[in-house]
Amino acid sequence: MNALHLEMPWDHVKEKLKEQNVELTDEDLDLQPGKEDELIDRLATKLRKDPSAIKAWIESISFNKGKAS
Repeated sequence: MNALHLEMPWDHVKEKLKEQNVELTDEDLDLQPGKEDELIDRLATKLRKDPSAIKAWIESISFNKGKAS
C-alpha cells in the first residue's frame, strides 16, 4: 500500500494539485480512505508518470504547503 504522508488536509492538497495541473478534475482526485493506491494509479495513468513520481509529487505539495516546488 502506498500510504500518503500529508502535512495538510487532502482538500487543500487537492486544490494545489489542480492549480499545478488544470487537466485534473475532482473525479481524478477522489481519495477514499484506505485507497491511496487507486488514487496514485489513476493519476499515474492520466499523467503518464510512474506511480512513485506521483506519490512524491503529492507529498511534495503537501509538505511545501503550496509553495513552488
